[in-house]
Amino acid sequence: MTPALVLLGSMLLFWVSFVMVVMLPTWTLPDQPSAIWRPLTAAEQRGRALFIANGCTYCHSEYIRPQDWDLGAERIAQPGDYYQQFPHLLGAHRSGPDLSQEGGEHPDDWHLAHFTNPRFTRPLSFMPQFSFYGRAQLTDLTAYVQSLSGTDADFRVARQLQWNAPAVAAYQSGADANVAWLHNHVPAEWRKMPNMYPPTPATLARGERIYQTFCTGCHGPVGDGQGPAAPYLNPQPLNFTALRRNLADGKYLGGIFYYQIMNGITGTDMPYFRKELESTKIWDVGQYVMSNFVGYSDYDLRRDKIDAANEMPLSGTTGRLTP
Repeated sequence: MTPALVLLGSMLLFWVSFVMVVMLPTWTLPDQPSAIWRPLTAAEQRGRALFIANGCTYCHSEYIRPQDWDLGAERIAQPGDYYQQFPHLLGAHRSGPDLSQEGGEHPDDWHLAHFTNPRFTRPLSFMPQFSFYGRAQLTDLTAYVQSLSGTDADFRVARQLQWNAPAVAAYQSGADANVAWLHNHVPAEWRKMPNMYPPTPATLARGERIYQTFCTGCHGPVGDGQGPAAPYLNPQPLNFTALRRNLADGKYLGGIFYYQIMNGITGTDMPYFRKELESTKIWDVGQYVMSNFVGYSDYDLRRDKIDAANEMPLSGTTGRLTP
């Protein structure tokens, strides 16, 4: 094989690939907006420029493919979602989560804490911090991220704002009123459901690891709601150490914690974890919080009720930390 033939074959392969990957999609993709598309505002455009300038697309894609459905996507991306957006920021690498549907998944103040230092909200994140930017630039960057997913994102953002006002009012009414407001939005069947798993050393160790991975940035290492993200958040994260006085005969926290961890609390900075944590892990982290911060577990409550009735006590270990 001569050098000229190798060169000719290489050039032919390059141009065939270029036509298939670049030219053919350009010729065939529809040039019209999708059902969720809307133009970006001036603040969102400035935020997009910051997103590009900092190379965010190198780690965060903005494109859900059909084969990505197992990641929990709400909607498969369509070409019209990116109408009039140049350059396209689809990305191919996902060191961080895909952001195509990020808009409205968290309130603005969560993003402010996250951009200031990602470890504030995600303790294991390796994303660089953007604290070198001023508040105005971080606000623009947040505006762009909150726009991702178009009108679907607008609906989620509006829902966060709608629920934020009563959540803040409940927090400002005092700890007991806040807990009552939070718990009253949990369905009755969940409020009556105890954690049926005893707090063994194994379950508590798993719960501690999960808490450190997902929760300590907001709720703090000792569960007092004073993690590093807390100064940025409104309302403040829940103080678990003050919950014991809210316990009453026949009232459990296991099901309440499970429901709130699984579904999040709209209007606050408590996100849902149903796409990241399977059922057993949610029970384990709830058990860890009850046993180590509240100072009492559902297992203790059920044991005390049986003891009070002079019945045979339940077998198993207890995670009670205080008498």
